[in-house]
Amino acid sequence: MLSIVVLISGGGSNLRALLEAASDAEFPARVVAVGADREADGLDHAEEFGVPSFTVPFTSYDSREEWGDALLEQILLWEPDLVILSGFMRLVPPRVVEALSPHLINTHPAYLPEFPGAHGVRDALAAGATQTGASLIVVDNGVDAGPVISQERVPIEPGDTEASLHERIKPVERRLLIDAVLDIANGHIDLKELSRV
Repeated sequence: MLSIVVLISGGGSNLRALLEAASDAEFPARVVAVGADREADGLDHAEEFGVPSFTVPFTSYDSREEWGDALLEQILLWEPDLVILSGFMRLVPPRVVEALSPHLINTHPAYLPEFPGAHGVRDALAAGATQTGASLIVVDNGVDAGPVISQERVPIEPGDTEASLHERIKPVERRLLIDAVLDIANGHIDLKELSRV
């Protein structure tokens, strides 16, 4: 059984989809804890599903490195096989990446390497792109620059706003994430091998 810690900053829609999938006894993974860098609405999903949660507020530390060390300490308490950054809006410091790599993955609302960074949906619209997508990657020390696990295109429709486009990307992100967790748990995706490519 694959044990997972999920880190969020907001509403946690991907987290909820994963918790729902994992509530099936046949699903080969379990979310053992949910963490956040602030008070986040998505922590309510953890409470609803009886999953422990923790918060490591970024603003409580003098530096990103100190915050990262505290975050890593909380993560490691749960001895996860996999850590998922899902709508987690902070870059984790290199020490955290090195400690967890390659078992640290991230969802991103664009077809990487197109439109990396915190505003992938907005940037795609601003660029006048006709399509964008969703990606799932192994986290490295770049900004959304790690090896791609899976990705899928999403068309941009006339009149799309940032909100409407993001709403169409989210279900694709959720499906990519759940499929990848299944494949990692079943040994069909080897994150170590993927990271060597």
